[in-house]
Amino acid sequence: MLSCHIKSFLMKKKVLQISNYYTPHIGGIEQTCQYLSEGLKDEYEVKVICFSEDKETKVQETNGIQVIKPGVFLSVARQDLSFSYFKHLHKVIKTWKPDVIHFHYPNPFVTALLLPIIPRSTKLYVQWHLDITKQKKIYPFIKPFETMLLKRADLIAPTSPNYRDSSKTLFPFRNKTTILPSAIDIQKLNVNTGDIETIQRIKDKAKGRKIVFFIGRHVLHKGIQDLIKAEQLIKNDCYIFIGGVGPITDEMKAICKSNRVEFVGRLSDQEKKCYYYAADIFAFPSYTKAEGFGLTLAEAMYCNAVPVTYTIEGSGVNWVSLHEVTGLEVPNRNVAEYAKAIDELLSDDKKRNDFAEAAHQRIVENFTIEKEILNLKKQYKELL
Repeated sequence: MLSCHIKSFLMKKKVLQISNYYTPHIGGIEQTCQYLSEGLKDEYEVKVICFSEDKETKVQETNGIQVIKPGVFLSVARQDLSFSYFKHLHKVIKTWKPDVIHFHYPNPFVTALLLPIIPRSTKLYVQWHLDITKQKKIYPFIKPFETMLLKRADLIAPTSPNYRDSSKTLFPFRNKTTILPSAIDIQKLNVNTGDIETIQRIKDKAKGRKIVFFIGRHVLHKGIQDLIKAEQLIKNDCYIFIGGVGPITDEMKAICKSNRVEFVGRLSDQEKKCYYYAADIFAFPSYTKAEGFGLTLAEAMYCNAVPVTYTIEGSGVNWVSLHEVTGLEVPNRNVAEYAKAIDELLSDDKKRNDFAEAAHQRIVENFTIEKEILNLKKQYKELL
């Protein structure tokens, strides 16, 4: 009898992570899910269930994590749908019996599938990455399931106090919210010998001018159009690199007539890192709460690129970067003020260097994977 108790004590607790996607799919939530899954596996058994990238159902082993990917037959309003998802979700919950289900939200289709089958004994941890703000037409159908999810949750973890305090959805559940900041892998951002030459090549393209860098998907809420307008108002000489691609790339290229702006396209992680280090200023003109945290913002700050951001009510962006401490923040969608802030940093080397040092230190002290995993383990222990 005693040996059974000892065996039970020594057995690892089980965590089922539910995400929209998983590596190699690129996205902030998917990256977070992977970091957490791999960081937990020393103390917990971890499995992941997420949508497949296509119609084919797959079960894969990725860095010691079993990833179940039910096939997708249709996508509606940016939400994938799967005939087989419920079967696989039900099976893993019933047979594997996770102690914790770690649910990455938003994921409304899976919310509706999960609620009827989650056992009362299983702890539900909801990591709240974003409110649903875009699918306004279908949100009335999603809202009841969202509310039931939050009622059932044992712990709800938005990524910043700003987001927690501004979210009308989360307000009724404040008594069971905690904060789990998103994080970056700083090991991947450290400079290697081969990077130095690449960084210098980027600087050479700027021909001695200070560098402003933007990276992100080319969609309206990322604010790339505001940066292009702001460039026309920047008085100091500089060179602007715009990384990334998206549905409005061609339109942005067409309206940009400046010879000091260069579109550099899709960048590998290694190339992106080198642009961060080459840059003096990181342009981050996102302007809606769809930008819940800003992982690229944190990456740039770690690499000493000083950010210029908009004030985004309720977003974690203005918690990651602090105005007049790690960078500059200007009123939302005020292009003239955005250009003025860039000019201020271009013309004041001391201020820019002080901000760069403070930005790097803020990331090291608050937003590394190691700190995120330690925080999560502590929160799990309180649940279990």
